[in-house]
Amino acid sequence: MDAPTPTLRALLERRDLHLSLASLPDERDEVALDTPVRWVHSSDLADPTPFLTEGLVLLTTGTQFLDATGDEPFDAYVERLRARGVLALGFGTEVVRDGIPRALADACSRQHMLLFQVPYRTPFIAVARANADAVAAQSYARRSWSLAAQRALSLAALRPDGLGATLAELARQLGTWVGLFDAAGSLTREHPAGELAADVLTRLGSDVGAVLRRGARAGSSIRIDDQPFTLQTLGRGGSLRGVIAIAAGDLDQEGRGVVTAAVAMAGLALEQRQGWDRARALLRTGVWDSLLTGDPALARRISRDLWGGLPAEPLLIAVTDADSARSHTTSEWLELRSEGRRLFYARGEAGLVIVANAQDAGILDEFARATGTRVGVSDPTGYAGLAAAHARAQQARDYSSAPEVDPAPTAERSGSVTHFSTLAAGDLVAVLAGGPGRAIAEATLTPLVTHDRTHGTALVETLRAWLDADASHESAARALGVHRHTVRSRVAHAERILGHELASFPARARLWAALRATATS
Repeated sequence: MDAPTPTLRALLERRDLHLSLASLPDERDEVALDTPVRWVHSSDLADPTPFLTEGLVLLTTGTQFLDATGDEPFDAYVERLRARGVLALGFGTEVVRDGIPRALADACSRQHMLLFQVPYRTPFIAVARANADAVAAQSYARRSWSLAAQRALSLAALRPDGLGATLAELARQLGTWVGLFDAAGSLTREHPAGELAADVLTRLGSDVGAVLRRGARAGSSIRIDDQPFTLQTLGRGGSLRGVIAIAAGDLDQEGRGVVTAAVAMAGLALEQRQGWDRARALLRTGVWDSLLTGDPALARRISRDLWGGLPAEPLLIAVTDADSARSHTTSEWLELRSEGRRLFYARGEAGLVIVANAQDAGILDEFARATGTRVGVSDPTGYAGLAAAHARAQQARDYSSAPEVDPAPTAERSGSVTHFSTLAAGDLVAVLAGGPGRAIAEATLTPLVTHDRTHGTALVETLRAWLDADASHESAARALGVHRHTVRSRVAHAERILGHELASFPARARLWAALRATATS
């Protein structure tokens, strides 16, 4: 149990000292009564302030006031003490004077300086000793608490979930909220859960993000409204693994020691977890490779023993563009969100793969928003069709990632999620243009585009109108506002440049697809 805080109220409650306040305290005086007293000093100097520090209680017998007349010397004396940060003044009676001078009591009342009487039978040294004992007792109690707290943190770090147990123990020891933000600035753990308001968490997350962007290992203090927070980074400078946020401000030396121990334990747990995560990631990749073979028996056994089993059919296969640099962040996000549901993920050759039950499709949208990644999703499938569904999910992901390609008009997107089924319902040529098809289309049209640019011709425009008119020279001529012989001449010229005739349907279809894919005018 913590020792009582050494305050003036505690001294006044000591019956053996026989101290008493000279007047009833008001609201401002109540604050001073409960402010920790750093030391008790005695002096009869007219100006003892050069020898004092703030947070002291001063004792005097009043010899400095023997020749004082009027209120001015007393007001000036109390004003000097107040400016120096003295908490209270104790007057020893029956040594020089029978009681407390009325002018001193009035000056203390006007300037809200607590004044108490020390009777003749109570030596000043007894008052100073009582406060010193209280300071020593509290210091011993705080050191004992700090040692016990650090021991509890060490034991918590040895539990199966060492990181979570350490943070929970830190919150319990400090009696306040503690949260862990990952390297991406997302809150992954908090103890006690739900204690902070949503707007406070949002602003706290913004400050944590700024700390992570700086990339330097450091501790810092911030204030959100009236709530102070302490931020401690985890990991090495330039490679931060996260931030521990504590809803507390100025901690004493013992409190800082406990936080330092918790940060060290959490950092160690993260490093150990990093190695464990690498091993788990390799195992997950092996399970995924087994699933792709079409014989999921081995994968089912491993998943049942390690993760509680694979998702039930029907399945959605998702492929993301999450790179390896942030793989620990995305994996941790998925690990935390998979609690209470069967969700499998692994890193394959095409990127991070997520296998979920079709009823859990919402987690794919949530993942895309939380991690800022593009996600391609297959049609619902079973384990027998896993390989084909994986290929379709990859196509959907690659389509959404292709530069300068507008989505199919009917494509249904939620954040950065693209479903293969909606691509199939859209423009097939536009979809094919999403990958290497665009490069092939541009290469096909390059000779014509170059000729138009060099000679000021309109071969590309004419071919587009001619193909849109089902190879009708007259219809294309009306659309272009030229003579039909002009259209016929331009088509023949284009055939010579391309090196093949456009009389057959396959040749015309190839050119039409190239024009559609590039949308070149």
